Amino acid sequence: MRLPLHWLGVAPFFIFALMFLILPTTYLVLGAFQNDQGGFTLDNIYALTQPSILAAYWISIRISLASALLGALAGFAIALAIVRGGLPNWVRSATMTFSGVASNFAGVPLAFAFLATLGRLGLVTVLMRALGVDIYNDLGFNILSFWGLTLTYLYFQIPLMVVIITPAIDGLKKEWSEAAATLGATNFQYWRMVAIPVLWPSFLGTVILLFANAFGAIATAYALTGSSLNIVPILLYAQIRGDVLHNPHLGYALAFGMIFVTGLANVFYIWFRTRSERWLK
Repeated sequence: MRLPLHWLGVAPFFIFALMFLILPTTYLVLGAFQNDQGGFTLDNIYALTQPSILAAYWISIRISLASALLGALAGFAIALAIVRGGLPNWVRSATMTFSGVASNFAGVPLAFAFLATLGRLGLVTVLMRALGVDIYNDLGFNILSFWGLTLTYLYFQIPLMVVIITPAIDGLKKEWSEAAATLGATNFQYWRMVAIPVLWPSFLGTVILLFANAFGAIATAYALTGSSLNIVPILLYAQIRGDVLHNPHLGYALAFGMIFVTGLANVFYIWFRTRSERWLK
């Protein structure tokens, strides 16, 4: 049986997924259950219960959840404004273009941008100090802290929310609002009883996706905070690289834990996405 030629078009995708996603993930999962001699062990998984590692997972979950919720709320408000706010079309085009670029802007450039803006000698910090407000000493802000990293993550979390939730808002049919108005419903009642229930699965699914996006981020966190903030990706990097700590199989176990958390988040995202598409088709 000859393979249809149209399969050749997707062959690069499957090869790429196999080489850079499936095989590395399988290697990490197997390594999490092996010792240095290659034998099966649960010691690496049990080591994840160490207080320092549990604390790293907890702070990673908190940062991811905070940036996901704040990013989702801000992004939803922006998307609602450009779709239903009666703004000129060029505002929507400019916002969507910027969001598409900013949602992929991370790593060292993003960390440098925030250090140059909100670091101890950053532009905003210096300007605020000239106005008599020291955000570090007076307000207790620190770019290398929980809220500093959360604020940095919002730079790509908000645009990602805008990109994902805008099609869902576009999917609200005009006939629904007209039918609600015909039946005597107010605009508030329409949003409370029709629009929000329809958008709710998409909103929750996107929050979960933002959570997974922040939970797996390492380049921005490491470039911004170094080892001063004990989150899981930085702890994993230290275990694999082996500057001070060197236990690659514990690193594989840490990676397995991250895969489990992000995989569970993506399962819920797909489930919520499927529910929302029933209404928006």
